[in-house]
Amino acid sequence: MTGVQYSRVLLKLSGESFKGKLGYGLDPAAVGYMASQIAAVRGLGVELGVVVGGGNLWRGSEAESWGMDRTTADQAGMLATIINALALQDALERNHDIPTRTQSALDVTAVAEPFIRRRAIRHLEKGRVVLFAAGTGNPFMTTDTAAALRAMEIDADVLLMAKHGVDGVYASDPNVHADATKFDTLTYREALEKRLGVMDTTALSLCMENDLPIVVFDVFVAGNIERIIKGEQLGSLVAAEPGSRSGA
Repeated sequence: MTGVQYSRVLLKLSGESFKGKLGYGLDPAAVGYMASQIAAVRGLGVELGVVVGGGNLWRGSEAESWGMDRTTADQAGMLATIINALALQDALERNHDIPTRTQSALDVTAVAEPFIRRRAIRHLEKGRVVLFAAGTGNPFMTTDTAAALRAMEIDADVLLMAKHGVDGVYASDPNVHADATKFDTLTYREALEKRLGVMDTTALSLCMENDLPIVVFDVFVAGNIERIIKGEQLGSLVAAEPGSRSGA
């Protein structure tokens, strides 16, 4: 794998990415686009695991606000991530002939394998893309935390946090503040102390404790994943001591 900085990668795709230009649900064009970006990365020989969110279909916190039991609401959200994973699996296999395995933290063996760490690593070694669904399998835990956890478990070199329409970490919301400062690099502690919304604090703390670098970037700029894996500095890097450099 010449010219590749990371040989094993965990990619986090938010549920927002799956809805594309739609207000809700699954956009076939968005799913197809993400499959094509993953296919390009696999073409580099990189071992790739993907954690998928489910916010395009269901959000447990919103259901709780309606009066639904939070545990039940979060379990429904886990099922939403399985739907997204199956849609992405189909696009990868049907359009790109890429062998793909979906592993679920919930027991749904009719449609997905159970998550087994050693089996997941073996799939990666055989060149299969592994999609991790149903979060951690526990309520009150986000898919950000699942992404950090799975990245540790498969010994990933980096966690790529794909965003929908946001090209990195900013000091304030760039959609509200046009002059918001973008951080090219920052430390885990800076991200935690400044509450920059890189990911939830549990996930960020887990990455900090295990020294796992995080790259936050816009997934809907074609080629971004491939360019990052080749070592190009895109988006925002969160790591132990990358330097406190920032730029607009």
